[in-house]
Amino acid sequence: MTDTRPPRIARRMADIDSFQVMDLLARARELEGQGRDIVHMEIGEPDFPTPAPVLAAAQRALAEGRTHYTPALGLPALREAIAGFYRDRYRVDVAPERIIVTPGASGALLLALGVLLNPGERILLADPGYPCNRHFVRFLNGAATAVPVEADTAWQLTPRHVEQYWDDRTIGAMVASPSNPTGTLLGREELAALAGAVAARGGTLIADEIYHGLIYPKVMGEERPLPASPTNVGEGRGGGSRATSALEVAPDSFVINSFSKYFQMTGWRLGWLVVPPAYVREVEKLAQNLFIAPSTPAQYAALAAFSDDTLAVLEQRRAEFQRRRDFLLPALRELGFGIPVTPEGAFYIYADCSALAADSAQFSRDLLEQAGVAVTPGTDFGSHHPECYLRFAYTTDMARLEEGVARIRRFLGR
Repeated sequence: MTDTRPPRIARRMADIDSFQVMDLLARARELEGQGRDIVHMEIGEPDFPTPAPVLAAAQRALAEGRTHYTPALGLPALREAIAGFYRDRYRVDVAPERIIVTPGASGALLLALGVLLNPGERILLADPGYPCNRHFVRFLNGAATAVPVEADTAWQLTPRHVEQYWDDRTIGAMVASPSNPTGTLLGREELAALAGAVAARGGTLIADEIYHGLIYPKVMGEERPLPASPTNVGEGRGGGSRATSALEVAPDSFVINSFSKYFQMTGWRLGWLVVPPAYVREVEKLAQNLFIAPSTPAQYAALAAFSDDTLAVLEQRRAEFQRRRDFLLPALRELGFGIPVTPEGAFYIYADCSALAADSAQFSRDLLEQAGVAVTPGTDFGSHHPECYLRFAYTTDMARLEEGVARIRRFLGR
């Protein structure tokens, strides 16, 4: 007998939305299957291949049969290498014992929230922000307090927001610097002040730093005075500019990073989490139960991510991302998009399209269907005026960006 009863689905699933960008990508692939040419500016994935030294390290590990489980916290050699990276690039001493290697940055966030959050407790998050962050909080039966942020704070949380939105159930705040979708940074002073405001209330700061390394402090040809978008950069190993890590100003923060973005290892699914010493054992217990261990081949591959040869490749690619940003930013402004804060990191531009369309979701669908350009509507990133914004990802080469801009110009009749 066929069971006609509706499926029993947990209540939390009503609060966890799908990625509209993935639905949009699926439609773009469908159009491509019909012979349409689509310019992709929707997906936050570097278009460059994994650097050759990293591939070679993985191949050696596989040839040597290094495919068994590692310790739950990761290869000791990789934890040492990550600690060395903090020392070289940030001038911060982080004990390798505090570094937990994880199945992607998502695994790191799940571990951090898992050891911090009780049911019903709250985490402050900027709105707009990366949707998975609030969904992970909900998955653990916590509550994400979406804090509406504006261009005057570079779309970032501030101590004023903490004061305004903190309540007796709030246990921490999560920030992303650089941010997805806005590409903006928190400078040293701003990050220190925010961490201090959280600590003063007995809370914990969780810092998403997965776009560190992809920093572009100068805008070629930028003549207009910029809003108060904090820039605090220095020179690190490899010659590139860097953002301030929360570990520099708040050593007891939980810091999330990844090999996906700057290191261009998205499909390898490898990240890390830095935790205060008192939390290491608790995180280890949770990691043992949730993951057993991160991918062994990916960890051996990542050992080569910090080599001089790899860093040289990554810095060349960072410069190319900056070149793309410096083309796309004025081009979009010329087309009528409002971009009040110049993005200084990641590979995104969060553009106000309200002068061009009433609804960003419909606008993105029209751009895809009629102009063959895929971009992400603001509705993926929160509830604070999402209908006004589109996210452009410059994760495709210059020729395709130029073609995308030309198509949008024709679509707008400009």
